Amino acid sequence: MKKIKIGSSSLEASQLAHGCMRMASLSTKEAASVIQAAYEAGINFFDHADIYGGGQSEEVFATGLKAAGIKREDIILQSKVGIRKGYFDFSKEHILESVEGILKRLDTDYLDFLLLHRPDTLMEPLEVAEAFNHLYESGKVRYFGVSNQNRAQIELLQHYVDQALDVNQLQFGPAHTPLIDEGFNVNMLNEPSVNHTGGLLEFSRLQQMTIQPWSPFQVDLGQGLFMNHPKYQKLTTTLGMYAEQKGVSFEAMVMAWILRHPANMQPIVGSMNPDRITKMAAGTEVALSRPEWYDIYLSAGNELP
Repeated sequence: MKKIKIGSSSLEASQLAHGCMRMASLSTKEAASVIQAAYEAGINFFDHADIYGGGQSEEVFATGLKAAGIKREDIILQSKVGIRKGYFDFSKEHILESVEGILKRLDTDYLDFLLLHRPDTLMEPLEVAEAFNHLYESGKVRYFGVSNQNRAQIELLQHYVDQALDVNQLQFGPAHTPLIDEGFNVNMLNEPSVNHTGGLLEFSRLQQMTIQPWSPFQVDLGQGLFMNHPKYQKLTTTLGMYAEQKGVSFEAMVMAWILRHPANMQPIVGSMNPDRITKMAAGTEVALSRPEWYDIYLSAGNELP
């Protein structure tokens, strides 16, 4: 699998990241099998959050990694903080306390990346800056980023923190495309012209922030997989057609469509099925022409001006 540079960091990582949200339900043996499948497919980047499985996903991953015989220094570990029961919390105290818990559960001395999970409107940027400085200077976190944040939120935070914000996790996939819809419909009055993200795609490219698309098979959050949605049957058929033509799986075509975009995104693969992980990894080797990419986009019900 090809490697990409993550943000402005010095780290090169696999084009796909493996998301470990659902790992809490696995046995050590099952977790080892999942991790091994991802690693053998070329994935060396693993994404966590302190809330996944109430922290158990990180614990299971740590035991699974050892059982798989993979060294900590051979992978890139990322986790996220800031979501608490009923509210979001970017306080210095919570960030530092959360990272200590993450490191203990993952059985590691450091994180390669730490992201702030969902925007906390009560955030005090100077507090975040103090927390980041402590974590960086102590060697507990190498690089930083955010998740689900817009341009203004990122600019506000970056104004105060010394470290570059190298990552932004955002939902994106062939059935969830507000990141690109607004760019096609500039200065128009139709529904797709609504500027949901404030030019976040172009801003990320200018700032050298790596976008990590999450839930690439979902419609909107909580609406399920697009393959099961009546609105996206043409999209499903079109992806299936190209998958057959190119000799890869349906899952691989979804990855290929995302990776065709020059923004150099790093999709997060959240499957706990080793076979499906391997199938998705094959999408990194699929070449999509410009007409093919647009055909898939239009089959989701989108229109060009």
